[in-house]
Amino acid sequence: MMQRPGGSRRAFLALGGLTLLSACAAEQPQVPGPSPSTVPPSSPPAPPPPSPTPTSIPVQRKPRYVVPASSAHPGSKVVALTLDDGPDPSYTPEVLKILHKHHISATFFVIGQSAAAHPGLIRSLVDAGHTVGTHTWSHANLRKLSAAKVRTEIRRAVDTVAATTGRAPSLFRAPYGNWSRTVFQECAAMGQTSIAWDVDPRDWDDASAAHISSEVLDQVGNRSIVLTHDGGGDRSPTVQALRHFVPVLLDSGYKFVGV
Repeated sequence: MMQRPGGSRRAFLALGGLTLLSACAAEQPQVPGPSPSTVPPSSPPAPPPPSPTPTSIPVQRKPRYVVPASSAHPGSKVVALTLDDGPDPSYTPEVLKILHKHHISATFFVIGQSAAAHPGLIRSLVDAGHTVGTHTWSHANLRKLSAAKVRTEIRRAVDTVAATTGRAPSLFRAPYGNWSRTVFQECAAMGQTSIAWDVDPRDWDDASAAHISSEVLDQVGNRSIVLTHDGGGDRSPTVQALRHFVPVLLDSGYKFVGV
């Protein structure tokens, strides 16, 4: 089961500057000092002030929910297709055939347990030029877990994909859309960027292929991130919907890009 998206926005940090002040002391009259033999030994110089604490790892406050502007091309419309809950031996290969037929790429947010069970499918995704992100080890509701368990859920999935492909993934999506400050902190510590969506056809809710396709086409816009699934249940309606709405979007001038 998946989730409905909530609204989200990026938050920005502002840095302030420091103003240095200086003053000139008035000239003082000369006063005779002690003879060299009576000069006390000089005190050791005061230790320098401690260095400032290193800047902490930037913590993402909100998940990304639109394609970054850097992926867009002037005068073009772009859309990112994402698929969650795989890989699944029944549906992921069918999705790959559709993507290959239309020469487009997608982003797959895989569950660690499924990735470990089907490493060949993970390698197929990468070999076909698609991006692999993670979706926790067991599709856990991270809001209900301690920081240590959140870390384990994310780390096990990341390590599994890295061991399978030879390259650590850097994109993460929280199951059910349940991000939290703890999730963002753990993601930041592991170099993960959280990715949400702004188009949800609810294909996870026993929707028909016609409903899925219609919802995508009604909601999509320039720089949209579309949420679909290639695992976690019967995804044959999603596969059928992809066969319909992908060529429609291409014919409408959309270019498929990564997130």
